[in-house]
Amino acid sequence: MKKSLIAGLLSALFATTASAFEPFVVKDIRVEGVQRTEAGTVFSYLPVKVGDTMTDEKAAQAIKALFGTGFYRDVRLEIEGPLLVVLVDERSAIASLDFVGIKAFDKELLRKSLKEVGLSESRIFDRSLLDKAEQEIKRQYLSRGYYGAKVTTTVTPMERNRVGLSFSVEEGDVSRIKQINIIGNKAFDESELLGIFTLRTPGLMTWYTKNDQYSKQKLSGDLESLRSFYLDRGYVEFNTESTQVSISPDKKDIYITVNIFEGEKYTISSVKLAGNLLLPEAVLRPLVTLRPGDVYSRERLTDTTKAISERIGDEGYAFANVNAAPELDKVKHQVAFTILVDPGRRVYVRRINIAGNTRTRDEVIRREMRQMEASWYDGEKINKSRTRVDKIGYFEEVTVETPAVAGTTDQVDMNISVKEKPTGSVTLGAGFSQSEKLVLSGAIQQQNIFGSGKSVGAQISTSKSNQVYSLSYTDPYYTIDGMSRGFDIYRRKTDTSKLNSIAAYDISSWGGGVRYGIPIGDENGIGVGLALDSTSITLTPFSPLFYQSFVATEGNKFTTLVGSIGWSQDTVDSRIWPTKGVIQSASVEIGLPGGNLKYIRPSYQYQQFFPLTRIFTLMMNGQVDVANGFGGKQLPFWKNYYAGGIGSVRGYESGSLGPRDPSFNDNALGGNRRLIGNAEMLFPLPGLGLGKSVRLGAFFDAGNVWGYGSKVSIGDMRYSVGLSVAWTSPFGPLKFSFADPLNVKTGDKVQHFQFQLGNTF
Repeated sequence: MKKSLIAGLLSALFATTASAFEPFVVKDIRVEGVQRTEAGTVFSYLPVKVGDTMTDEKAAQAIKALFGTGFYRDVRLEIEGPLLVVLVDERSAIASLDFVGIKAFDKELLRKSLKEVGLSESRIFDRSLLDKAEQEIKRQYLSRGYYGAKVTTTVTPMERNRVGLSFSVEEGDVSRIKQINIIGNKAFDESELLGIFTLRTPGLMTWYTKNDQYSKQKLSGDLESLRSFYLDRGYVEFNTESTQVSISPDKKDIYITVNIFEGEKYTISSVKLAGNLLLPEAVLRPLVTLRPGDVYSRERLTDTTKAISERIGDEGYAFANVNAAPELDKVKHQVAFTILVDPGRRVYVRRINIAGNTRTRDEVIRREMRQMEASWYDGEKINKSRTRVDKIGYFEEVTVETPAVAGTTDQVDMNISVKEKPTGSVTLGAGFSQSEKLVLSGAIQQQNIFGSGKSVGAQISTSKSNQVYSLSYTDPYYTIDGMSRGFDIYRRKTDTSKLNSIAAYDISSWGGGVRYGIPIGDENGIGVGLALDSTSITLTPFSPLFYQSFVATEGNKFTTLVGSIGWSQDTVDSRIWPTKGVIQSASVEIGLPGGNLKYIRPSYQYQQFFPLTRIFTLMMNGQVDVANGFGGKQLPFWKNYYAGGIGSVRGYESGSLGPRDPSFNDNALGGNRRLIGNAEMLFPLPGLGLGKSVRLGAFFDAGNVWGYGSKVSIGDMRYSVGLSVAWTSPFGPLKFSFADPLNVKTGDKVQHFQFQLGNTF
């Protein structure tokens, strides 16, 4: 005889005192209705075991537990004497997810999104989640501008109580921004304001940037940019009153309307410093960039409060609060600011913790620290420490946090977290330049061998006219105070007869040397080196008489002891796309007594980047090079300087400027004095925002080379103007320039279009 326990469950749920059955000892348990799952799954969740006494309470617990798994639509318990029968009705499982008609994005991305809402293969199928899944798919399409996308879901039953889900999508056409209107602007033209926006109507590059596709996040960013634009120009009362986004009935065109209130332009009436300044006002006052009479600028005010906070932080006050309180005079349209300073407590750094360096040794990072443990907190030293670790080049990301130490009021820890990147490489590559033609190269490099910070590298490069084989080793911390030491071994061969513009000779050299770097500050250093070079020269019948005379006098094989000394400074903010800072160097290469050749080659270069706006950067570069022999020796002609082409004066053929050989082809001989000057306005490619992969430039170049006996004259300088493109491509650095020479002289070799692809040696 069977007896259902549904009544027992109800009495347990509603806490009645009635009993649906008499308690009994379970002699056996049988499971019925399982198809996909195993009977063992039921037993694992069942709170009743063989030998237990079955009661109403345990029956209720058993049904709740099995329902709670989510595996079953229905659960029943039945009794056959001492036998407990568990009957289950399984929920279907998802056997497959299929997508039809999706072309706009990767299906794997969609699978991941649906998994987050509860739908994925092998999970229990819940029909209530289908609506959420369809909405998620539509959301993905909306984020890409497909406002007309339609989603149809099909559920197909399969064997073993499983189902297959198929989502069929009619994507339609992507919706694009047809028009953006700004209403309420009086001080600025609408075209100028729209130039601030990332969102825009379809244009030349929007097929790539997708900025003509509406995005709520992008619009929010544009509205904040618009607000900053006005606040930085004195419009303290600026406000975005409303924003309307509408779509055409055919779901193809989007219209955006922004209503703004400009208000009046305000000027600064006064700026006061108040609170506990800690430092004399004469120290903090220069950090205030706003002056009475200036037009109000939120950016400059923010820079002021940040600079004061950082300066106080340099004294150990890590949690200083610096806030500007405004007082508006709406009649005179003036604003007065009181900058309130609350330094808080002075704190010191208890401990420096380093995380994320699985390969790099702690000491490699710690030796770059300028903030010391158990010392007063110094914001400038902490920032400098982070920058120095970043410049090592071993990490993709470097972050620094200074959390307060729990239970203290005057201590912080300095936590440095790094994300390592591969520092070893085996590279086979190719490049192309107009002067060198095809350049094949290979390199084996390990910049952080065994996590020690030392680097070892071997390089091979071959081109139409050059072959280079080199091996190098560098220890950046040969001494504990940061002196570096390196060794180089090389083999070079150059045949200039294969170049179009340089006089013919064939040179083969090998050598090696040692070099030391001596830091004289965080941004300055001195380098010294000593090398032994063995060189042999082979001339052709077409070599200039000057070269033949040199070989006849000095011979064609030389052993030279080469010394070098130099000073360098580097304060730029980026190695790849600098926007501010200075790079300058002064160096001297000397052929020392004891070798066959005695010469001196001093050189100086100064380069500075000026951030004119958020977009435009002005680069100024100047270079002066001089060379001569001494001790009765001539300057080796292969040590001459050349000019022309990318890297000096664009628009003129590479290496073609300066003295020439009139006896054959009028090829360049080079000279012992060189003067180069460049001015270039750098800016991102329109339509790509502030991305750093492509950069354009409008340039003005000047320069020339002078030979022996000729006087350096500004009148001999060659000038050019033009446009440049620099692209950090997957194939290597790519440079283009189109230049127009301004003062071409007789015999000059003009080359308007020039380019270079890849790193060449």
